[in-house]
Amino acid sequence: MPTVNKFEDLRVWKTAREIVNEIYTITKRAPFSKDFVLIDQIRRAAISVMSNIAEGFESASDKKFANYVNIAKASAGECRSQVYVSIDQGYISQQKGNELLNRLISISRQLSKLETYLRNGSSDGTNEPETKYDF
Repeated sequence: MPTVNKFEDLRVWKTAREIVNEIYTITKRAPFSKDFVLIDQIRRAAISVMSNIAEGFESASDKKFANYVNIAKASAGECRSQVYVSIDQGYISQQKGNELLNRLISISRQLSKLETYLRNGSSDGTNEPETKYDF
């Protein structure tokens, strides 16, 4: 049975990393680049998603990992909220905003599945999810 041996192999972490890079690219452009408060908030939220996945994976137990995944999911929600602010302020287009929102919703779904998997326990007692799961 194939397993995930490092957090960098998790699809949800890879997607979170892509979103962080996209957020950085978007926030470097005017007029977004002048809103320092929103830049800080949205970057921190996006970074929190991928960081909590990594930190949780490296934790000592499935229960701890599940808690970090829950925090990552909350950060994805925070980031979505800030995307709405970005759209409302005209910093990003509705189309670009919708793309980001859809990707963040997808991450939230993957994190929910991962958290459920971790809370229900893996078959061998490790925090190495089977690849058949969508995360």
